[in-house]
Amino acid sequence: MRPSDADDTDEWHYQPNRKDGKIERKRLIAKDRSKYKKTDQEKYLKGIAREQEIKISKKDWLEGRVLSIIPQGIVVDKDGETSICTLKGLLKKERTHLKNLVSVGDYVLFEKINETEGVISQILPRKTILSRADNLSRRKEQLIAVNIDQVIITTSVVDPSLKPPLIDRYIIATQKGGMDPIIVINKVDLLQSSDMDPQLIENEKALLEELIDIYQQAAIPLICVSTKTNQGMDLLVQSMNGKASVFSGQSGVGKSSLINAITGSQLTTGKTVTKTGKGAHTTTLTQLIRLPGGGWCVDTPGIKSFGVWDLSLDEIRAYFPEIHACSLSCKFLDCTHSHEEQCAVQKAVEEGSISPLRLNSYLALRETAHQKHLRR
Repeated sequence: MRPSDADDTDEWHYQPNRKDGKIERKRLIAKDRSKYKKTDQEKYLKGIAREQEIKISKKDWLEGRVLSIIPQGIVVDKDGETSICTLKGLLKKERTHLKNLVSVGDYVLFEKINETEGVISQILPRKTILSRADNLSRRKEQLIAVNIDQVIITTSVVDPSLKPPLIDRYIIATQKGGMDPIIVINKVDLLQSSDMDPQLIENEKALLEELIDIYQQAAIPLICVSTKTNQGMDLLVQSMNGKASVFSGQSGVGKSSLINAITGSQLTTGKTVTKTGKGAHTTTLTQLIRLPGGGWCVDTPGIKSFGVWDLSLDEIRAYFPEIHACSLSCKFLDCTHSHEEQCAVQKAVEEGSISPLRLNSYLALRETAHQKHLRR
């Protein structure tokens, strides 16, 4: 090879523009869409077909109501016929603060797959919501029932005993969710029992009388009932006719027994655990049940604790107007009404113008509102 040829070869091999030439060729290849034209056309046609399919299928969508959520799927009622449905994939991918995307009482649009199965395509807007803060993570809202007219806040005397703070939490969650509260005190026949501790009976009677007085002043209906003596049952049935009601409350207070007596259902019932004095969970799922006189009722699993979802300090003050009004006379603007000197609220409690039960509920809710939403 001649020296001049070698020089030309080296100059060609090491030329500075060679790399730029490769980049330019890659750019031109990438810009050339000819090899993709067939694929693009197929995607385009598939997209049009999918849009047409959605438009056509929407005509076939049925509106139904969620009766219950079972391991097999979501039970949806349409004119008395039920279908076990699943959620469409797109609904599952939605990011939300809700622990459960669908709830008993939801109105949904669904597509029938066959005679007994379907797919929920859309959840319609909710008018009312009963929910609580998820027990494990305060960052999630757990829906209990939706599109309900009223909440039957069910408690009992003696077995298990009355829990005033729990009643107040339910009242706040009910009103916050746009529903009407009705307090039902079950098992009042036990107040006449000779088998119970006399001192316990007297304490429960005194507590019940105080609660009746408190909620009469707040214009919240309170009904004392017994499934054994039938006391108050007619009044309870009358208050439920033509409405959608949800029974909710502590475990063991007799929600399922009340629903069985009203509807003739055969829901499982249980007894209070003697060792703990707390109710045992007998209802394991939430379900919507038709009432003989028109309307619906919902049985819910009992709870041992109830955290009101997304409750601010200002909202707490609004739900305890008598305490807030009195607090304006406290010596300190930031008075917590728990230990400060010259506290007008504590003075009102001592004088009997404010119930200590109300103050205890107020302080417990304030403490909850201050807690950070961290996993327990």
